[in-house]
Amino acid sequence: MTAKPRLLRLDHVQIAVPSGAEAECRAYWGGLLGLAEIPKPAGLAGRGGLWFRLGEAEIHLGVEVAFRPAKKAHPAFIAADIAALAQRLQKAGRAVLWDDAIAGRRRFFTEDPVGNRIEFIGAQ
Repeated sequence: MTAKPRLLRLDHVQIAVPSGAEAECRAYWGGLLGLAEIPKPAGLAGRGGLWFRLGEAEIHLGVEVAFRPAKKAHPAFIAADIAALAQRLQKAGRAVLWDDAIAGRRRFFTEDPVGNRIEFIGAQ
């Protein structure tokens, strides 16, 4: 029997975006959510898209030619003040759908500017 792999941490999550959506994604992920944009490696820069950092993990927005927004699969982020975040998103015209399906977890779903599902969970 072989040993189980020893995974250390999550490096990044990639989210698909359509070609040409960089400006609106930069405004959402960097501006509205406040993530730090990081440069893509030179060998990948010509492919379009954007990269952001959150703590030790990264969010990669990669251009997909036959783009379709992810309506089920999604990243989930822990928010220090989930109510304030929901209000900020709503003031920016983003829909916020609260969900109480998991007892003890205050959370909501929204969509990024290209229609991908995003979840936010209140810090406990």
